[in-house]
Amino acid sequence: MFLPKYPENPTPPPAHTHAPTDPAPVPVRRSLPSVSIDQKTVAAVLVGGVVLTALLAAVAVTAISVAVAAVVLRSLLRDHHRR
Repeated sequence: MFLPKYPENPTPPPAHTHAPTDPAPVPVRRSLPSVSIDQKTVAAVLVGGVVLTALLAAVAVTAISVAVAAVVLRSLLRDHHRR
């Protein structure tokens, strides 16, 4: 009674295979300018990275030290006001 009625699928048209008559042209590869990287350049980049990392670590340690000092001073001042 409540069975769906599906439409009949028409048969698909036959597939045509198109074979290219001429081969595709080979793309021309452009030559990129050569960049010479010597040992001095690598050493300079590594030293720069180490220096920047050390500076970042110094800033982080300083920030933590300032935060700890602020907490200690706050607790000392709070105890001083209670007396």
